[in-house]
Amino acid sequence: MQVMLCCILLLPLVLASCGDGNKELTVVRVGEVTRSIFYAPQYIAIEQGYFAEEGLDVELTTTWGGDKTMTTLLSGGIDVALVGSETSIYVYLQGSDDPVVNFAQLTQTDGTFLVSRQEANSFDWEQLKGSTFLGQRKGGMPQMAGEFTLKQHGIDPQEDLELIQHIDFANIASSFASGTGDYVQLFEPQATVFEMEGKGYVLASFGVESGLLPYTVFMSKQSYIEQNEVIVQKFTNAVYRAQQWLMEADTAEAAKVISPYFEDTDTEVIRLVIERYRDQDSYALHPSIDEAEWNRLQDVMEEAGELPKRVDHAILVNNQYAENAVEHVK
Repeated sequence: MQVMLCCILLLPLVLASCGDGNKELTVVRVGEVTRSIFYAPQYIAIEQGYFAEEGLDVELTTTWGGDKTMTTLLSGGIDVALVGSETSIYVYLQGSDDPVVNFAQLTQTDGTFLVSRQEANSFDWEQLKGSTFLGQRKGGMPQMAGEFTLKQHGIDPQEDLELIQHIDFANIASSFASGTGDYVQLFEPQATVFEMEGKGYVLASFGVESGLLPYTVFMSKQSYIEQNEVIVQKFTNAVYRAQQWLMEADTAEAAKVISPYFEDTDTEVIRLVIERYRDQDSYALHPSIDEAEWNRLQDVMEEAGELPKRVDHAILVNNQYAENAVEHVK
């Protein structure tokens, strides 16, 4: 009985401890929905050795798009997906018998910015009425957050402007640069690069305007989590350590750490992007997924007409690993 009691008391500490360097690392296959400075804490966790210290070898692939990422996860091609929480809701509402569960949040706002072709000394959202707006893919969180913001400012995206949504994500920036649209909704680093090159001007942040959301989250099939609880805990520990590091780090140092993932991007641009995202609180401070943010996400989806039924936070979110990391990882 005493031995059993000891084991129970020590369990949280074991789960939150670093991996044994003498043991072979456990491979965790992670698919990220795109390659983005927005996901800086993930790259920091890899480059700073936080995953390795937890005994994990993260094999990272870019799966290019929410649909492809979720298909790869469901088919067993990856163990963990880094993608928007809305994808887990879509899968659940389709009647999956092995739902995809969110367990560690990485970003907590939308990551896009409103970019204008013309420089503006002052800006009012009313200026978008009657314009051509180059938006994101229909049904994806960037577009839903964008439409949610426009409606908050009294703009009907379907009636008050010409909304372009048929251009592939990878080609949106180049389409705008070649002359399509008066305004565009862009992720970084394109927004900063366009400003530096004089091709566009950042007027507003959709992340600031649409508020806190479980925007990009690590998730896995419920069966994987149940069968690999120690791995999921160690994974979450590493994520939290990276989040803590980024909050305290000099942005130049952070840019240098993640620069191997962005070889075609100038380090100063990476630094500016990290600074912009950090200043507007886009990077989650901890991996827990807040219920109020979960409900706001569904408000955004409902407003966009993409949510046939709301799903309770408790069904698709498991915060036990995040809470344990916050409590025990220093």
